Amino acid sequence: MEYSTALRPYIIRRLEQIKKADILVGIPCFNNEATIANVMTMVSEGLFTYYNDLRPVIFVSDGGSTDDTRDIAQVIELKPWQERVIQIYRGVAGKGSAFRAIFEAAQLLNVDACMVVDSDLRSISPQWVQRLLSPVLEKKYEFVAPVYTRYKYDGTITNNIVYNIIRAVFGKRIRQPIGGDFTFSKRLAELYLDKPVWTTDIARFGIDIFMTVNAIVSHVDICQANLGVKIHDAKDPAQSLGPMFVQVIGTLFRLMEHYEPYWKNIDGSKPVPTFGDVPTVEPEAIDVNLERLVNEYKTGFAQFQVLYKAMFSSQVYNTLAESAKMDVSSFTIPVEIWVKTVYELSAVFHTWQINKVRLINLMVPLYFGRIASFINETLPMNSFEAEEVVEQQALVFEQNKSYLLEKWQSQGKNFEI
Repeated sequence: MEYSTALRPYIIRRLEQIKKADILVGIPCFNNEATIANVMTMVSEGLFTYYNDLRPVIFVSDGGSTDDTRDIAQVIELKPWQERVIQIYRGVAGKGSAFRAIFEAAQLLNVDACMVVDSDLRSISPQWVQRLLSPVLEKKYEFVAPVYTRYKYDGTITNNIVYNIIRAVFGKRIRQPIGGDFTFSKRLAELYLDKPVWTTDIARFGIDIFMTVNAIVSHVDICQANLGVKIHDAKDPAQSLGPMFVQVIGTLFRLMEHYEPYWKNIDGSKPVPTFGDVPTVEPEAIDVNLERLVNEYKTGFAQFQVLYKAMFSSQVYNTLAESAKMDVSSFTIPVEIWVKTVYELSAVFHTWQINKVRLINLMVPLYFGRIASFINETLPMNSFEAEEVVEQQALVFEQNKSYLLEKWQSQGKNFEI
């Protein structure tokens, strides 16, 4: 069922009773009973410490948790004069629908700034509130993206695909475009609401990249906030890919299609202003299963190699085939080939008319292979040294944008999946 609003009638009445707020802090959640108390407490303390003269509302947008998330959120003691609103949103199950409710609440309350933070954070501090809100409230930026210090094998979708596309294609060096913790203006919230996307994958896991790209193409003032080490419920990428990869990458490729007139003439990239100190603490490690990643690549390549041969250039296909013969410890996919793989796939996606989701699924084994290659390259490095490898890869994406344009404008290949 398609809903005209993600807010329930009693919540609309509750917001109308509040009438006006200066700040809205949205917390999308689903079965986060272990972390929701800490997140709400830190948000409350941050609002009290830094913005005690303003009127805040903390809005918990829940996806129908079957644990005690909402009950815990209801009884957490907040600082004085802070309003609390908790609801189960209406619409497609997913983070995007939770955000839709937050955007609508920001609009109804006519806020000056809307901040959103993930509900599984363990490293959030009161200072995050000030760092995320101050650029909008005090410096008149309209979109604030996070910058974290993350363990070298956390955020693999961002490190290997999303950051690179945002930088090379859309021309902005936004390091964590799907980070989950953002601040934006009411005007931007209204712009997001006006997009007819609330029955698509954007209503699931595609919302973060949707927000970032639309902020870029809307020419609003964008900045980043250094938030320090990010500790959350991170998982081994070999075990927990799930639908997120397909939805995020599918949304990203669709945004490339939709905004082609914006990006096709962009040359190079520009940094965005970044506020806050960069920490030097090594983040908490995440266990990764290198052998499983390589085996997933080899299994996928064996299964799909006929399709890969039809999809990719001979240079890309032949190199991927060579990688499939390597053992775990020496496994590699060269960065130049990875860049061409991503660009060629996006071009096939652009010209392909049916089964686009299956097309993205074909990329999953290749993505596992690139993670394995990155792990082998960075095994002796700490997270700060590995970050340099990420930046070098992003530069190769940038330097090869003409290759993307060449493939994007050529005829799509004919094959069946």
